[in-house]
Amino acid sequence: MFQGGSALTLDGKGRMTVPARHRDVLTALAQDKLTITKHPNHCLLIFPRPAWEHFREEIMGMKTNGDLFRRLFVGSAVDVEIDSGSRVLISPELRAWAGLDKDVMLLGTGHRFELWDVQRLAAYEEEQLSKGDVAQAFMDLGL
Repeated sequence: MFQGGSALTLDGKGRMTVPARHRDVLTALAQDKLTITKHPNHCLLIFPRPAWEHFREEIMGMKTNGDLFRRLFVGSAVDVEIDSGSRVLISPELRAWAGLDKDVMLLGTGHRFELWDVQRLAAYEEEQLSKGDVAQAFMDLGL
């Protein structure tokens, strides 16, 4: 289970260093093999390969909106490996989709990660928190 955020910087080639706290788990779980794809919120999803394969099977079996989701998730998926310098290359196409330039935030969200442009994430969170239904959900949690 991945959780927490890591502020990172993409290098000039579009590579991201995988935080040390996740490396051993990713090596054990996926032999350093990851899959990166688009998310409708204009961030990227990063899956350890076994989690990706499960998610891909679910997408391939969808009837409602199946073509849309197959095109978005499977059609843009890129398989990558963590290199000897503990880095992952984010393709130019995926960086453009998510508006990634330099300062990024990697969020552990359970069985996968989200990769966001720092400013886009802050704006998205502020927008979501201003919605009334989110306030009710917080109250339901006792927060």
